[in-house]
Amino acid sequence: MSNTPPAKVQTNTTDWDVQAKNNRAPADSQVLKQGDTFAIFDRLGEIGGRGESEQGVYHLGTRFLSNWELLINDKRPLLLNSTMKEDNSSFVVQMTTPELAQTDHVLPQGTLHVFRSMLLDGGTFYEHLCLKNYSRSPIELKIEYRFAADFRDIFEVRGEHRSRRGELLDAEVSPSAVKLAYCGLDEQKREVHIAFDGDVEAIEPRRCVLHIQLGPGDETTLHATAECRTEKSGYVKKPEIPARNHAEAVTGWTNRLRETEAERVEIFTSNEEFNGWLNRSNADLDMLVSDTIYGRYPYAGVPWFATPFGRDGIITALETLWVRPKLARGVLSFLAATQATDVDPSIESEPGKIVHEMRDGEMAALGEVPFKRYYGTVDATPLFVILAGQYYRRTGDREFIDFIWNNIRRAVNWIDEYGDVDGDGFVEYQSHNERGLTHQCWKDSNDSIFHSDGRDAKGAIAVSEVQGYVYEAKLLAAELADVLGDPGWAKELREQAERLKQEFNARFWVPSIGTFAIALDGDKQPCKVRNSNAGHLLFSGIVDPNHAASVAATLIDERAFNGWGIRTISAGEVRYNPMSYHNGSIWPHDTAMCAAGLARYGFRDECARVIAGLFDASLFNDLHRLPELFCGFDRLPGHAPTLYPVACSPQAWATGAAFLLLQSILGLTFSPTKPQVQFENPRLPDFLNWVRIQNLRVGDGVIDLAFHRHPRDVGMNVERKEGDVQIVVIG
Repeated sequence: MSNTPPAKVQTNTTDWDVQAKNNRAPADSQVLKQGDTFAIFDRLGEIGGRGESEQGVYHLGTRFLSNWELLINDKRPLLLNSTMKEDNSSFVVQMTTPELAQTDHVLPQGTLHVFRSMLLDGGTFYEHLCLKNYSRSPIELKIEYRFAADFRDIFEVRGEHRSRRGELLDAEVSPSAVKLAYCGLDEQKREVHIAFDGDVEAIEPRRCVLHIQLGPGDETTLHATAECRTEKSGYVKKPEIPARNHAEAVTGWTNRLRETEAERVEIFTSNEEFNGWLNRSNADLDMLVSDTIYGRYPYAGVPWFATPFGRDGIITALETLWVRPKLARGVLSFLAATQATDVDPSIESEPGKIVHEMRDGEMAALGEVPFKRYYGTVDATPLFVILAGQYYRRTGDREFIDFIWNNIRRAVNWIDEYGDVDGDGFVEYQSHNERGLTHQCWKDSNDSIFHSDGRDAKGAIAVSEVQGYVYEAKLLAAELADVLGDPGWAKELREQAERLKQEFNARFWVPSIGTFAIALDGDKQPCKVRNSNAGHLLFSGIVDPNHAASVAATLIDERAFNGWGIRTISAGEVRYNPMSYHNGSIWPHDTAMCAAGLARYGFRDECARVIAGLFDASLFNDLHRLPELFCGFDRLPGHAPTLYPVACSPQAWATGAAFLLLQSILGLTFSPTKPQVQFENPRLPDFLNWVRIQNLRVGDGVIDLAFHRHPRDVGMNVERKEGDVQIVVIG
């Protein structure tokens, strides 16, 4: 079987980008997710109703439902409205019907109300269908569901060719249910059990017909379920008592959301639209987080990255650490449990390395794609150490740091023993097999790391931002070593970090472009390209203060900042393309990290300008939702940002951007040695007159704070303080 990827199309974050069959913008479809299951519908709640598409109900990397249609008296209902519930728990569609012939009259268009509510829970799809007759006559209705299950792997759905597949088994039909099944080449049996209530008139392997009579003004409710079953359980915790129907599934969602809301910090501001962005980000994050057997983990994005990604999970946890510290603990637990222990070039595994991506599904199990458990990332390992250090600063949770201390040490050992391929003091990456990623940094497209003349960077590549991550990782590991009683190692780590900082600033600085090279290639030649990764360097603190102002200027000039956000590659560079995936597009998480870096070095005005840009972008997006990325075209007055056609929406680290931006402009940090929260030179952007932060837990205490913008500064009031918490304002 051939494993060669198809022609490269920039539609996802790996070299295994495949041709999408339907390049619709995110707003043209609706997405639900819960645990290891997600669904893509059209606006009517249909799946595959108008030919082959990427719509479906997916579970553990496989599409279980490829068709789901509703017909009433052989006609498709007419859409009135469809909306996602504010908390993302359910998708609601309201419809009516065209004229429907009855025995002795015609039911006029707009007389029958059709209400559909759909949700996912515990690997099962639930539909609640309510019909109400607004006519003055009794009516008879034939309700027909059409359905199918192709059991295609998610990579297959997206265009990857397979020379052979497993076997679709014969359908099993009972009076009110159908079981469709497939036995894969991986010897896994996958089944979907589709069941209906009501007066079933006929049921076949691909359709079910129900008969309904409604008197004048009467209404009735029907339910349908599609339960996905497989011998593999995945990483998500299964409910002890699964929901039996739509109502119980709703209750389960409600209870889970209440638990999450009780734990997190609440934020209120003077700007209702900014509140809308924060609320949407919270709701999207709740949907993306799965309760795994190791703890809570934010899956990277819906629909195509609804699975654990190491880098994405860590950055999302860092962005939201101050408001959701328990999420960071879950991320650290998951990644510690899946940390590499062996050298295996086929999956880029080396002892101590943190996983890049984990996939279920038939093709991953068979090795047709290399992502069952794939370690081809150079940055997740130092980021893991950073998250551990920042988590301890945020929580003081020494017991947990003790628990993962060996994982932290192994991660640092990987940086020194395997990360530095050629022994020059910098951490590099180089692909060890032809089937994995060429570039193993966050900009992991095939064409993302290049020289100023357009040549590809070759060899063992040291990208700039990773050196910044390693610098901060060693400083934070030193803090933890001090806490855990190893001052000798702490001293060694600090000395290593200082040497790295000096060498980095000497080797990566490019005076001619006023910023740092995006990378050094295998010949140690700098790739002299203006890039957003320089903002990550500010974020990490590795930048020499003498260079900081110049770096900041290159991030916010018109070549980089387009009014909405900071381009991944600045306009004017040889490979600049505002429609590309990584060479001129805008990623909200990337822009937010740049803004945080600007704030760290004292560029508060510049930080506020970037925050305003992303906030404005959120106003033009459906539900205030920032997608994975959007195009980097210049901002035009009165026009929305140009969407990237197949961006994930929502995506985890895009949802975290708003929280990191607010933390950055307030200068909010936590002390590594005591229950203390610090605000260094707090600012508020012009569109916020005040901000209230409630239920901010620090150590064993909790505080409520209010910030008010004045002409020359920002004032802070402590509205509640319980426990031994110090509050420090600097500047």
